[in-house]
Amino acid sequence: MVKKFSDRYDSRKWRLMGILKVLAVLAVILFAVFRFVLGLTPVSGNSMCNTLRDGDYVLYTRMVSEVNRGDIVSLSLPSGEYYVKRVAAVAGDTVDIREGKVFINGTEENAPYVLGETIGENAAVVYPYTVEEGHIFVLGDNRPESVDSRYYGSFNVSQVTGVLKLRMGFFYLNGL
Repeated sequence: MVKKFSDRYDSRKWRLMGILKVLAVLAVILFAVFRFVLGLTPVSGNSMCNTLRDGDYVLYTRMVSEVNRGDIVSLSLPSGEYYVKRVAAVAGDTVDIREGKVFINGTEENAPYVLGETIGENAAVVYPYTVEEGHIFVLGDNRPESVDSRYYGSFNVSQVTGVLKLRMGFFYLNGL
């Protein structure tokens, strides 16, 4: 009688140990994926409306070989904050802001996602502005609400933590 109870207890114990091993392996895999391959960051504020909303979460890929115009990126600032912005210009591009409009290499930006006029906000950035090698010029889609390269100048590509691929909100899940 004691032997049967002991056998049942041992089999449950081994089954539980097997489940715990599987969970431990999954935890290590998830940690590795989110540490080296993918990232998840919240959107704070309205600078990327209507593309992204305050409170959205965005999934981004960390393995970025190249950043292109139009990409939405997560940027790490020296303060430890993260910004989510759209790349307006890359190395070698000339950005000019005049009469509420953005011109990249002399061509007016004609993007349907832009809200409001774009005002050159800071005297620290003199237009026309040529983006230096290894840097990008980023803008928020909601220009009147965004603090971006108009304030800080260009960002080093090494500050890009990833390129956004997926947006998650309370009631939806969308690719960008």
